Amino acid sequence: MCGIVGYIGKRDVAPLLLEGLQRLEYRGYDSAGVVITSPKANGLKMVKAKGRVRDLEAKVPARFKGTTGIAHTRWATHGAPSDENAHPHMSADDKVAVVHNGIVDNAADLRAKLVAEGVTFLSETDTEVLTHLIARSAAEKLEDKVRDALRVVEGTYGIAVLHADFPDRIVVARNGSPVVLGIGEKEMFVASDIAALVAHTRQIVTLDDGEMATLKADDFRTYTTEGTRTNASPTTVEYEAASYDMGGHDTYMHKEIFEQPEAVDRVLRGRIDERFSTVHLGGLNLDAREARSVRRVKILGCGTSYHAGLIGAQMIEELARIPADAEPASEFRYRNPVVDPDTLYIAVSQSGETYDVLAAVQELKRKGARVFGVVNVVGSAIARESDAGVYVHAGPEVCVVSTKCFTNTTVAFALLALHLGRIRDLSVADGKRIIEGLRKLPEQITAILEQEEAIKKVAEEYADARSMMFIGRVRGYPVAREASLKLKEVSYIHAEAYPASELKHGPLALIEPALPTVAIVPDDDLLEKNRAALEEIKARSGRILAVAHQEQEKADRTIVVPKNEDELDPILMGIPLQLLAYHTALALGRDIDKPRNLAKSVTVE
Repeated sequence: MCGIVGYIGKRDVAPLLLEGLQRLEYRGYDSAGVVITSPKANGLKMVKAKGRVRDLEAKVPARFKGTTGIAHTRWATHGAPSDENAHPHMSADDKVAVVHNGIVDNAADLRAKLVAEGVTFLSETDTEVLTHLIARSAAEKLEDKVRDALRVVEGTYGIAVLHADFPDRIVVARNGSPVVLGIGEKEMFVASDIAALVAHTRQIVTLDDGEMATLKADDFRTYTTEGTRTNASPTTVEYEAASYDMGGHDTYMHKEIFEQPEAVDRVLRGRIDERFSTVHLGGLNLDAREARSVRRVKILGCGTSYHAGLIGAQMIEELARIPADAEPASEFRYRNPVVDPDTLYIAVSQSGETYDVLAAVQELKRKGARVFGVVNVVGSAIARESDAGVYVHAGPEVCVVSTKCFTNTTVAFALLALHLGRIRDLSVADGKRIIEGLRKLPEQITAILEQEEAIKKVAEEYADARSMMFIGRVRGYPVAREASLKLKEVSYIHAEAYPASELKHGPLALIEPALPTVAIVPDDDLLEKNRAALEEIKARSGRILAVAHQEQEKADRTIVVPKNEDELDPILMGIPLQLLAYHTALALGRDIDKPRNLAKSVTVE
C-alpha cells in the first residue's frame, strides 16, 4: 500500500526514482510524484500526477536533474486521487518535501491548529500536516526538525524528508509502516519495499518502529526518535532483480500461479526428517516439552492469510489433535480477547508488514503471549516481533492478488501440524503417509496447471455471471472462501462462500440458473454429503461447476484434480480456482496485476 523510493549519491536521480516506483506499482496506488535536489540546485523541484507512473514520467521535463530525491506512489486515504493530493508534499517556502506511508490519526486537530496560525493547505491529505510541522520547527538540524514533528503526531508512518537547506541528506523514520535502507558504494537508497532496491544493492537495513535514519551519499546512521544511537547492521537479501520480472508471462499473476510447483518444493526442501517421519522447523525454538504444553492454537491473519489460517487450523486439529481456530486479526485486536498462556498464537502475513496483524502481535506480546510468525519476507516486522516462526519461501509475489504465497503458507501449516502431531500422538505410519503426500504436491500441482486451456474455456463460459456462489464442507469450506475472494478481487464479480451444510438455512433461496455455484467436492468421508448438496442445487435449476477428484454426475462442468491425502487435499483444490479467477478476469479485460481499490501490503487500518 503506497510506495516510497529515495536516493542520494552521484547518479542522475530522476530515472532511478521512476524505475523504483515502477517496481512498486504492484502495491496499489492512484497517483505518483517525485521531488529532487542537488548541492548545485536552488531549492527543490517537484512533479506530481494523478494516475500511473507512466503519467508521471510523461510530465517530468528533460532538464529535471539532481543527485538526491524522494518519490512516492499514493493509495488514497485522506482526499480523492488528484495531482494536489499526490505526494510529495511541499512547504510554502518550497524548502521541505515529505513522502509518507500510513495515516496521521490526529491530522484534523493538527490541521486546525496550523490553519489558525496562518498556514495555507494545498491538499486534503493528512501528510501535508507533517510537511508544515517540519518546516515550522525552530530546531537547527533537519533530524531535530523531523523529531519535533513526530512528537506531536499520532498514528502510523514511514516517511522520507528532503530539505533544501540540507541537500546532503535524506532523513527517514518508521512507526508501523515499512522503511528499508539500501547500502551502495558511495550511494544510499531508501524504499518501503526491497523490490525497489534489489536492482542496485542487496545490502539492506530494515528500520524498527520508533527508529529514524540519516542517509548521506557515503554513510548512514540510525537512531531512535528520542535521539539514542542504534546499531543497525546491513543484511544480504536473497532476491535478485530478475525475481521481480515477468519471465515471459503476460502478467505477474499468471507467472506466480505457474511458479507454485517450484515454490512448494522450496518450502519443503531440507525440512523433511525421514528417520522419524516428521519435519525439522529450525525457526520454531519449541522443544518437545513446550510443544506438549500447548493447549490451544489461535491463528491470526487478514484476507488470503486468514483463509490459509483456516486450512492450517483444520490441519493442526486433525494431525496434532490440538484445538485450533483462525480469526481475522483486524477483529481480534479490537474485541479485548482473553489471552491464555497455554495458547500458541500464530500470526500469518505474506508481507510480514500487515498492520492489523502486526498490531495484534504487539498486543499479544504486551500481554505475555507466545507468538509465532508464518511469513514470506525475511526480516519483516512480524518476523522480528514474533518469538519464533516459519518462513514460507514463496519468493517475491508482485501481483496484488496472492496465489503462490497462499499455497506455500498452507504447506507450511501442514509442516507445522505434522511437527506438532509427531511430538504428540500422531503415529509413525501416519507421519510417513503425510510426508509422502507432501512430496507429491509439486508434481500434482504441475498436473493441475496443465489443464489451463480447459479451465480457460470454463472461465469464459462463466464470465457473464453477475454473481457466483462457492460452497464446501469442512476441509472444502476454506477453499471455497479463498476462491470466492480471488474471483472478487481480480474479476470484480460478486461472489459469496458458504458451508455446503448451510444451504438449507438461507442461501438456497438465491439458487437459479443465473447464479452459478462452484462446489468443492473432495473424495473423502463427506463425499456423499457434498453430492447431496449438488442434488439440491440441481433440483432448483442451478448451474454447477465442481472441483473434485472424479467427474460429478450432477455438475455441468467438473475440474478434476489429483487425489492426495485427505488432510492435504485442500492445498491442491484451490489451484484450479486461481486459474478460474485469472481467466475470468482476462475475459472481462480487467487490470489483473493491479485490481481497482486494492493494495498488496495493507499497512494502514
